Amino acid sequence: MTGFESARGMLREFKGDAYIHGIGVLGQVGQATARLGSRAALVRDVFPGSEKFVDALKTALAEAGVELLGEIDGPAPNAPLEDLARVRASFEQMEPDVVMSFGGGSTIDVTKAAEVLRTLGGDIGQFFGTGLVSEALKASGKSLAPHVAIQTVASSGAHLTKYSNITNVETGQKKLIVDDSIVPVQPVFDYKVTFGAPPSLTSDGALDGVAHSLEVLYGAVGKPNYQQVAEVARESIGLVVRFLPRVLDSATDADGREALGLATDLGGYAIMLGGTNGGHLTSFSLVDVLSHGRACAIMNPYYTVFFAPAIGEPLRVVGEIFRDAGFTTAPLDQLGGRQLGMAVAEAMISFQRSIGFPTTLGEVKGFTDGHIDRALMAAKDPQLKMKLENMPVALTAEMVDDYMGPILQAAKTGDLSLIRNVS
Repeated sequence: MTGFESARGMLREFKGDAYIHGIGVLGQVGQATARLGSRAALVRDVFPGSEKFVDALKTALAEAGVELLGEIDGPAPNAPLEDLARVRASFEQMEPDVVMSFGGGSTIDVTKAAEVLRTLGGDIGQFFGTGLVSEALKASGKSLAPHVAIQTVASSGAHLTKYSNITNVETGQKKLIVDDSIVPVQPVFDYKVTFGAPPSLTSDGALDGVAHSLEVLYGAVGKPNYQQVAEVARESIGLVVRFLPRVLDSATDADGREALGLATDLGGYAIMLGGTNGGHLTSFSLVDVLSHGRACAIMNPYYTVFFAPAIGEPLRVVGEIFRDAGFTTAPLDQLGGRQLGMAVAEAMISFQRSIGFPTTLGEVKGFTDGHIDRALMAAKDPQLKMKLENMPVALTAEMVDDYMGPILQAAKTGDLSLIRNVS
């Protein structure tokens, strides 16, 4: 259980006493919300078993004297623009002084963005990018209503972070807001809510958490907070590799479910310490055929090979986790550069195969070369340039076709040798 205590300590370091998390903590939400406002609007997901948790939430709010103005259906996966408009309209009608979300990353992201639009007006496109919401708030003298974000899936860390991902379903492209002003004031995660999550959602979510920690770790090389990032990533990735197979064997394993919750929460911590890069960038162009976590998980071994010459120290951190779990026998201490990247990528792929997870884009139903074209075009979009800038191997828009193109072809076929390293 020492890993649990270490993870909890890191989360206290991250959020202090502000974060309500653990098993059976939902009853604490009422008093926490009452400190922020007395009139709440709730955006909520519906899933098997969700009603008993929502009923408990309503009871806690009523006992604390918080009026629940209404319940709003959460969005479809990937937070489509149409659902954002619907939630925004509900907020404008209800005029809450505190907004609440109960759901996975898409529901929390839509709640963040809907409150931005209710407060500032305009179109969501003007806020895609970094820091644009804060700029608009400062110019207008306005402030966002506090957000109580109740996570229900061990996955995105959206309840802890400054990100809101929104999707244009017509174009199949996701874009994001990155802004400290949209970090939920009161994050909550009762890990008991995840006990009924099906295997596919459990795997997707856990590997989404790994992607956050992994990509931030890769991008932290040479930065002052590298050691802090490495400690968070080591704990986060290690908990998933150790406990995900166990939870897939026994869905109600309480220790396993808490481990995955802690691991993905640490993934949220990681993306507040640094930024994601390649896997996330490509995932934004695969929203019509893959869940976000699944897309990132498929892509990251291939980006690992591409980044390898620049990320030797992170590769040893990650490689040791997979070696200790039995997913590689490669002599990691004797390898370097591309060879080390290949060994770690193969270990990651071996782990994913062991849990019945796809390891190539070619295995994905509906995937076509058109997705590769879309991903290459998106990588050149100025509104997504922060992902290119976060890469440990710097790419310009002019380099995307020559270097990202082969990565995507490798991910399509599983042939790591296709990947070109920048000389």
